[in-house]
Amino acid sequence: MKLISGNSNLSLAQEIAAELSVPLMNAQIRRFADKEIFVEILENVRGEDVFIIQPMSYPANDNIMELLIMMDALKRASARRITAVVPYYGYARQDRKTGPHTPISAKLMANLITAAGANRILTMDLHSSQIQGFFDIPLDNLFARPIFYKDILSKNKENIMIVAPDAGAMLRARGLAKSLGVELAVIDKRRDKSGSSEVMNIIGNVEKKHCILLDDMIDSGGTFCNAAVVLKEKGALDIVGYATHGILSGGAVTNLEKSPLKEIIITNSILMTEKVAKSEKIRQISIASLLADAIQRISDERSVSSLFDIV
Repeated sequence: MKLISGNSNLSLAQEIAAELSVPLMNAQIRRFADKEIFVEILENVRGEDVFIIQPMSYPANDNIMELLIMMDALKRASARRITAVVPYYGYARQDRKTGPHTPISAKLMANLITAAGANRILTMDLHSSQIQGFFDIPLDNLFARPIFYKDILSKNKENIMIVAPDAGAMLRARGLAKSLGVELAVIDKRRDKSGSSEVMNIIGNVEKKHCILLDDMIDSGGTFCNAAVVLKEKGALDIVGYATHGILSGGAVTNLEKSPLKEIIITNSILMTEKVAKSEKIRQISIASLLADAIQRISDERSVSSLFDIV
């Protein structure tokens, strides 16, 4: 196999390469004066099985264009198979029409990736499972749940309760609660507009519980912060948040540091900014070994489904 990385999350790509003992390919990715992206593959890839590691994170449009242009370069260089390894899938929240004249941008991204030359895609914790149906090529959607499971067990705490911060996170939270053998609570949340939320009610008794909030991503932090306030009011002993994708835009870090949350755990699916790295409340855990295992299995034409299991 061959591994190549864009500029979106080079450190993650280097970790994956180290896990697989496969060096990253030599390639040139640069900008012209007008910020057009230029890619040149500096190795022979004819007949090779190539994996492009490129999350679609901020700056999303630049990183998406890098991904598309790299795929086009590899396709024209006669790579046998191109797999887009996209741990964080951008535009995932635009997965349906929210009004009469609005786009389904998550579907557009799928069309672009396919048209650019991808033969399959490997991603993690898609915002909604329906996005899998937007692709007409094989897609493997991994889950960070096994990694979170091990991290939670390492705390050796009793009276744990998994909490879904909204109805959309309930299925993900239920799976982790079942694996841990603990109870599940759900927060009934009303969202007035994009980027803001209002907690209404908690379904479940969280009194004297160590509450663990679980979601696929954390952006502005409003959902987690509001949930933590209500959980604390209802008698929770402490609250910890787990999210696969730490987008953490705007004043998210400041909001989280002021909230009742004891700790927030995110993965390195998105490159951590300097501000996030300095936060004493935010801890990052690596998904490199999980992605490396999936890449090896895909290259060897072996099953990936066992990676969904907790143990």
